[in-house]
Amino acid sequence: MEKYFKRKLKVLEKSSVIEESSQECSKRNREVINFENLPSDPGLRKKIIDYHPNDRDEIRRWYIQKKPCQPSNHTFPQRDIGGVMRRFNPDWFKQFENWLEYSIEKDAAFCLACYLFRPEIGKQAGGDSFVIDGFRAWNKKERLQVHIGGPNSAHNKALKMCEDLMVQNQHVDVAFTRHSDEKRLQYRTHLNASIDCVRFLLRQGLAFRGHDESEESKNQGNFLELLRFLGDHNGTIHDVLQSAPKNLKLTHSDIQKDIVNAAAKETINAIISDLGDELFAILLDESRDISMKEQMAVAFRYVNKKGSVVECFIGIVHVSETTSLSLKLAVESLFSKYGLSLQKIRGQGYDGASNMQGQYNGLKTLILKENTSAFYIHCFAHQLQLALVTVAKNHVEICLFFNLVNSLLNVVGASCKRRDILRQKQLDKISEELGKYEISSGQGLNQETTLKRPSDTRWGSHYGTLSSLLDMFSPVTDLLEFIMEDGVNAEHRAEASSLLDAILSFDFVFKLHLMWKVLGITNELSQALQRKDQDIVNAMKLVKISKEQLQNMRDVKWDSLLTQVFSFCEKVKVDIPDMNDLYARGKSRRKVSEVTYLHHYRVELFYTVIDMQLQELNDRFNEVNTELLSCVACLNPSNSFVAFDKQKLIRMAEFYPLEFSSVDRLVLDSQLDTYIIDMRSSDEFLKVTGIVSLAEKLVEKKKDVVYPLIYLLIKLALILPVATATVERAFSAMKIVKNRLRNRMGDQFMNDCLVTYIEKDVFNSISNESIMTRFQNMKNRRGQL
Repeated sequence: MEKYFKRKLKVLEKSSVIEESSQECSKRNREVINFENLPSDPGLRKKIIDYHPNDRDEIRRWYIQKKPCQPSNHTFPQRDIGGVMRRFNPDWFKQFENWLEYSIEKDAAFCLACYLFRPEIGKQAGGDSFVIDGFRAWNKKERLQVHIGGPNSAHNKALKMCEDLMVQNQHVDVAFTRHSDEKRLQYRTHLNASIDCVRFLLRQGLAFRGHDESEESKNQGNFLELLRFLGDHNGTIHDVLQSAPKNLKLTHSDIQKDIVNAAAKETINAIISDLGDELFAILLDESRDISMKEQMAVAFRYVNKKGSVVECFIGIVHVSETTSLSLKLAVESLFSKYGLSLQKIRGQGYDGASNMQGQYNGLKTLILKENTSAFYIHCFAHQLQLALVTVAKNHVEICLFFNLVNSLLNVVGASCKRRDILRQKQLDKISEELGKYEISSGQGLNQETTLKRPSDTRWGSHYGTLSSLLDMFSPVTDLLEFIMEDGVNAEHRAEASSLLDAILSFDFVFKLHLMWKVLGITNELSQALQRKDQDIVNAMKLVKISKEQLQNMRDVKWDSLLTQVFSFCEKVKVDIPDMNDLYARGKSRRKVSEVTYLHHYRVELFYTVIDMQLQELNDRFNEVNTELLSCVACLNPSNSFVAFDKQKLIRMAEFYPLEFSSVDRLVLDSQLDTYIIDMRSSDEFLKVTGIVSLAEKLVEKKKDVVYPLIYLLIKLALILPVATATVERAFSAMKIVKNRLRNRMGDQFMNDCLVTYIEKDVFNSISNESIMTRFQNMKNRRGQL
């Protein structure tokens, strides 16, 4: 009997140990999984067994939906294997597309199915070669077939388990909750209505949630209000909403976010699918959102299958540091998520910040070390703005002028009362001019306006400020006079008096007109550079035109400027000095030669400011006058292809050794001869202006197939980024999507909203059915379609 009791005690002891271990496991802190942060590269993943048991199926489902990591456009490195240089063959992706993965980090192949469902007993799944260590024997392709094995192999069992996981009607949860066809139809109708509501809100950049989403609330938020509106105007949807069980309302915030995430992923997949294996340029910029988190916007520039230039927004990445190394890691992480490779980059476009364009440690340099064909082009629009700001800062009198303008804006816009007075005085001025028939009336004319504030980082803002000041000069002086008489205290009255004396002077009026003219010449260039389909040759042409206009203004526009200034002074009653009198420079310790007013304003201001502007434009844009861009200019079809230069185009091909081998360059030599004869003999191509139009016409007429190497040169030229306008627009959209009232929005939700809001055209092409399918596959316990 004793031995029975002893054995029983052992059994009890063993069961108690198991119970304690299970309790310890259950008490273990369950890590919150951010699925978007799960590594896409198989070489960076941790074992599936290391995740909490309740999270494993969700993680498996996420990886299956994402599909195997197959960076087919990556430049795979070569290794010496048995005396022969070998590398991974990307054609294997097509043969084993449902399970084979490649790790850029480890330069090794992996099996997705075995990673997700590999048995942990012995070596039933072929050991660690396709799960942990990776397969690297590129000379032994037969090992891939050996890994697959027979029908009952561990690999095929894992593959079957992956398929079963995505078939929801086989799940235990579904087996216990089977619904009739009528219930499934009701669920589909309900989900489709919810997706329609989400689609509308995303396109408008509107908030989803309200302060109180209870049924009795009068402020349920846009999503619930819109869903109710749909029900009120559609009897079928109304009945479905009323009959839906409480656990299947599809209105919870998590459901809303899942639908948004599904929509964003389908949008990005459509963009990546359109990109395909094409070469592309990357556009980057950083900015802080309303919650003071540093965000990096990423956009791609490529040529699509129609020959059109496309700049598409890919997403926002939160970066804790803005060092060049951390930015590069963020870019690599984003590329890994979408199966892209840095080796396919053929252009980089940044705003010129030191961490971006640094010669030794900038992001540009780090990428160039890995890919020498990723040529960097400084954003033209930023260069232009920097040139304008430099003029304001380097010329003392112009710098003082802009300081005075800033002080004026601060005083005029110091209170709502002053702004209202300014608007009223502007309205009185317009009414008076309309009564005298000095201005015309009509739709869109004489709109209510106010003074614009300039910014060194906002393109064209200085020109807008001076334009509004010229238009509202009289109302501004009237407002200053009002402050002088009715100011709150003596300090305000004194400040207004000082400003009024300063602006009612010939000196101020002359500088105002001078800088307005100078900035006006480059304003058109600034606006043109913001087009998405702008090509590098056309941008250089616009820069050249701006320089010519400035030079023409210097040579022949002095008299017209002076006449315009005199006329304005007479209109606003400003004293005009005798231009032959000596110019009063004020007090100075240095002996300065005396000059006349004419000499001061013509030589020391007019000529000097324009010369500085020209010098800045020449200096800022000298880096784009490189050999590469001089070769690109030879592709310009304008004036019957007059810029065509065969030798320079062959030289351009040498800049891209990965695309043009020595044999390709020989073929290109003969192909160029035929191409130029063909182009100059065709009336349709002689009418083409610009490289963008040329690429589109070549695709339209199937000439891209006839001249593939030349078309590749054209695509490489169009890939080079002109300006970072797309990422700048992304930050403008971010202020709409994540505003002061929505400052707690998470990074992933904000990114999903931005992708669908900015890329509306792509999002509109995504069907509700695609969004439904992805939404259903996100979780096990979804209603059945």
